[in-house]
Amino acid sequence: MLNLDTFKTFSRAFAFGAVAVSAIAFSGTAKAAPVQLFPLFAPPPGYAAPQPQFQPFQPFQPAYQQPYQASPSEDQDAVEMPARFRRQTVSYATREAPGTIVIDTPNTYLYYVLGNGQAIRYGIGVGRDGFTWSGVQSVTKKAEWPDWTPPPEMIARQPYLPRHMSGGPGNPLGARAMYLGGTIYRIHGTNAPNTIGQRVSSGCIRLTNEDVTDLYSRVNVGTKVIVLPQTDRRADLSR
Repeated sequence: MLNLDTFKTFSRAFAFGAVAVSAIAFSGTAKAAPVQLFPLFAPPPGYAAPQPQFQPFQPFQPAYQQPYQASPSEDQDAVEMPARFRRQTVSYATREAPGTIVIDTPNTYLYYVLGNGQAIRYGIGVGRDGFTWSGVQSVTKKAEWPDWTPPPEMIARQPYLPRHMSGGPGNPLGARAMYLGGTIYRIHGTNAPNTIGQRVSSGCIRLTNEDVTDLYSRVNVGTKVIVLPQTDRRADLSR
């Protein structure tokens, strides 16, 4: 049978041992190795516990956006007009009254007579071979951004043409039109300014939209228009 004194001695020894273990566990310097609470799950040799990665504070950055690029200016697409076809005031000897229009077909110029030996000269496009004409007419009608209805003669030659086209930037009559007498011909603008100085029309006289707008502001219904005949003489580039 267990002796009572022996049991008490054993209990005191056990308690003293527990206190000693606790003192060892919680004493010593910071360099002491930590007690492994779960030695059965000890990490393998060479294992290093991952360290948390702390990113430095970054200010808010909005999502990247493609910088705005303006569309090309219309001026970049403008045709560079030869100097001789640019609108200008020139010396022009004539007996015609101020306000008269003279179409110089062979040199592809239109003159608006100012009087006192001067005129405003515009570069123009004229009828192609076989479609030039000459004579004296008058302006019988004016229209801004006119509609275009090709005459039957033109439809017969070019059946692919539209039967009617409303006025606007895409209309071949351009920004303004001045109708000549009872003919099918007009002085009008164009959406193809590169044709100024050329012989490409079916008999109409074409100017750039800027020039036809300027001429339109000067011309009245009833204005006299003289169309000079085409000749074999080449255009005088020095004029």
